Amino acid sequence: MAKPNYSYEKRQKEIAKKKKKEEKKLRKQEKPTDPAEETIEGMDPPVPAED
Repeated sequence: MAKPNYSYEKRQKEIAKKKKKEEKKLRKQEKPTDPAEETIEGMDPPVPAED
């Protein structure tokens, strides 16, 4: 019977972990770092009331 190739499995696990970490890093770069900036930029400009 053939032995399982544990080093292959370990390498695949490491690659998946690295990929996930990179995706998380990219998501963090897309978001603004300061939550106060997000609320100011995300808000619609005030609409003057029409009388």
